[in-house]
Amino acid sequence: QVRLVESGGGLVQAGGSLRLSCAASGRTFSNYAMGWFRQAPGKEREFVAGISWNADSTRYADHVKGRFTISRDNAKNTVYTVYLQMNSLKPDDTAVYHCAAGSNPYPSVTRGAWIYWGQGTQVTVSS
Repeated sequence: QVRLVESGGGLVQAGGSLRLSCAASGRTFSNYAMGWFRQAPGKEREFVAGISWNADSTRYADHVKGRFTISRDNAKNTVYTVYLQMNSLKPDDTAVYHCAAGSNPYPSVTRGAWIYWGQGTQVTVSS
């Protein structure tokens, strides 16, 4: 059974930092791109960041470039982990952050290209 489980969300003041983690298990993800999306209340789920299967390529949404960094560890005890380091957080970053895995080895900004999803972790940034 494929599982993606996020952790690390919480409440932080504007300008602060959080590090999200996603543990993916249940299949081999070494050839999969991994990524993060977010969904704020009343808004569509949007792409935040993605990383290629071998970590040689990353992709970011314009509004997080320079503030967020995505990274990954492949297969420690059959668990693949992807991280999202978020710095200089803003109130507009408040959302539920979802981890995703896509069968394409390179990350896509298109939601339909991602096939496995986590339940999400809440990030709230206060002003």
